[in-house]
Amino acid sequence: MPRNQEVIRQWKVLHALETARHGVAIDALADELGVTTRTIRRDLAALQEAGFPLYDEKDAEGRVRWRLEGQVLKGLETGFTLAELCALYLSRNLLESVSGAPFRRDLTMAFARIEKMLSPRMRQFLDAMPGILAAKPAPAKPGGDDAQAEAMARLLEGTLHHRVAMMRYHSVSSAREKDYLIHPYRIAFAQGELYLLAFVPEYDDVRTFAVSRIVSVSLEKQTFTPHRDLADDVFGNSLGVYSGPTAPVEIEFEARIAPYVRARVWHPSQEIKEAEGGRVYLSMRVCHDWALRSWILGWGPLARVVAPASLANEIQSELQSASRRYAGRS
Repeated sequence: MPRNQEVIRQWKVLHALETARHGVAIDALADELGVTTRTIRRDLAALQEAGFPLYDEKDAEGRVRWRLEGQVLKGLETGFTLAELCALYLSRNLLESVSGAPFRRDLTMAFARIEKMLSPRMRQFLDAMPGILAAKPAPAKPGGDDAQAEAMARLLEGTLHHRVAMMRYHSVSSAREKDYLIHPYRIAFAQGELYLLAFVPEYDDVRTFAVSRIVSVSLEKQTFTPHRDLADDVFGNSLGVYSGPTAPVEIEFEARIAPYVRARVWHPSQEIKEAEGGRVYLSMRVCHDWALRSWILGWGPLARVVAPASLANEIQSELQSASRRYAGRS
């Protein structure tokens, strides 16, 4: 932990130096970060050793101020400051955890370029940060990355240029592959997955497809005119990745889980009311879809649907079915 605190503090020192137009005095840095001037001097020395171009100079009043060389990235027409470039490098593990196979190759190439912009000592310093800034990567998907990347490239082209596409898709509900003629509208990322929203003329409706279950995509010569306007937040009405009309739901939570329920924003429409004994009632307007039912069932005996009665009956039926599956076990 002390090493983590040291690296974080040195990152703050670096950022403070870059954002200060006229430099920063050591005692001002010490006051801002709540440490001694001796600690700040050690941090400055460590940053210089890591390759960051720091220097000191006296101002008109004779006070020594520290600066970060602003031309360290001269010749690099990115528009990034050094701190912004370092922050982007640090976000690598976060981006890789959500990028998925279609973008992994391009992301790897992008970060390879960023690495070339930073000196080896800078990278060594920054590489200590992922131990502090961690991300749990999404589980690896079955199938080849190259095939999925190729399908994604064609979908993006179809979306940008309104190209009709023929898509082969593995449907979980029917347990078979099916061919669809589609008008690709948008690619969306949600809950660790990439999804395609496409208008399907056969159904006269916009459907959602998991990109990981797309087998192949081919673009047709003809173009299309979008028939539907999609909301900015395409899954905003759902707790999952569904779309559809909203309806009210009210759920009662037991006292022992109530603090956790209060601490989270489960949906923008939520309202929480306190009840006797430390219990809480959570009200929302969301789609009554599988995502909602799965979320409620995940609370087990700690949650109870108060309204509507139809949803309460569905949850009760699900719990009874689950109970029967365990009834015959010793």
